[in-house]
Amino acid sequence: MRIPLGSPLQLLLLVCSFALAVYAGVQLLAGDWFGIAMWFVGAAVLHDLVLLPLYAAADRALVRTAGRHVLYVRVPAALSLLLLLVWFPLISGQVADRYASATGLSPDGFLARWLLVTAVLFGGSAVVFVVRRRGAGPVARRRATKDRPPAVH
Repeated sequence: MRIPLGSPLQLLLLVCSFALAVYAGVQLLAGDWFGIAMWFVGAAVLHDLVLLPLYAAADRALVRTAGRHVLYVRVPAALSLLLLLVWFPLISGQVADRYASATGLSPDGFLARWLLVTAVLFGGSAVVFVVRRRGAGPVARRRATKDRPPAVH
């Protein structure tokens, strides 16, 4: 039995990515390794035992109320929450001084930009929903006619 290894370029990229991950791990754990390990364990436990049941329950409630149109809310909400997770320290202002001293840029405006991006995501999703709900013209009507089962005579 032959193990599929891929091309030499794929193997080289895989080895390089593992080497970079090991280097990053060594640099990360060089300081307070116990505190960092506890942070990772705590984050995993918090996610799996608290956050996952919360957003699973919210998703079930959304599916019950919105039915099959849930993707028009689920996708922009997921993207918005991901952006909030990534930029939360700057949105909340917790690291504003460190950000300003490290980059020389003003930390102001992250909350307004996140809210604007969230509004654009939900607005775009609403536009797509309305366009698809109206049938988007003759092409969609033709497609719906083709997909309809033949009438019983």
